[in-house]
Amino acid sequence: MLLALIFNCSESEIVNDTRSRTYADIQNDFNKLTFSTGINDVTLMGFDNAVWQFRVIMPDVNGANNNRRPLIMTLHDTSGGAVNAHENTACYAEPGFAALDAIIISPNNSGLQWVTPYNQRQILALADLASAYLPVDTNKIVVTGYGDGGNGAWFYSENYAHIFSAGIPMASGYGSYNSDDTARVVPTLTYAIHGELDDTFPLEDAQIWVTATSTSGSNTTLVIAAGLTHTEPCNYTSYLQDAAVWLTDAIW
Repeated sequence: MLLALIFNCSESEIVNDTRSRTYADIQNDFNKLTFSTGINDVTLMGFDNAVWQFRVIMPDVNGANNNRRPLIMTLHDTSGGAVNAHENTACYAEPGFAALDAIIISPNNSGLQWVTPYNQRQILALADLASAYLPVDTNKIVVTGYGDGGNGAWFYSENYAHIFSAGIPMASGYGSYNSDDTARVVPTLTYAIHGELDDTFPLEDAQIWVTATSTSGSNTTLVIAAGLTHTEPCNYTSYLQDAAVWLTDAIW
């Protein structure tokens, strides 16, 4: 999880920058950043000159320990690699979690699946840096996402329960099974939202997975978004607002 912070570097400088960096270097650089209330778009450079781009949305906080906020890690849809996909936070993440007054981080997956080692390093590093240098309540870190991002939310809920207190996958097509075909347990509490008319990841498949992993011991809620297809993520906002109520009433 070593990153190199880019300060107004040109593309050629980024490509040719092979300096070794320690995580202590990155912590020092991140600690020097100033995040304003509202939207902050940031670029970092990771291993092998990989450029990490992400958005940090800051509520109005004073940084005091008694004002620590939830952290929402939101993962965008598609693995195709839109360079600004992480900037689509106004669609559902911002209005969906508005009542929580949370810090929201939206990374870009650089055209790769969210479960790749590349993106695991990115997400875990961002969660760690935010926890260390932003006013984050580390007992209230949530991973959410839509479509491929929803699959990522399931994955991080399954594999990194020591970091995330809850997962909120939307419109996902996830399934994780043992060699004997039993569903793997997802240790993180999950609140899955799925469109009734999703034709990319059919609702029936989501119901089968949730039933199977719940039978194995997972604590998972499945909410059906009536009449919604796979291609209307902004219409999930009201369901995400209900998920925010679930977080405050049932989890925290």
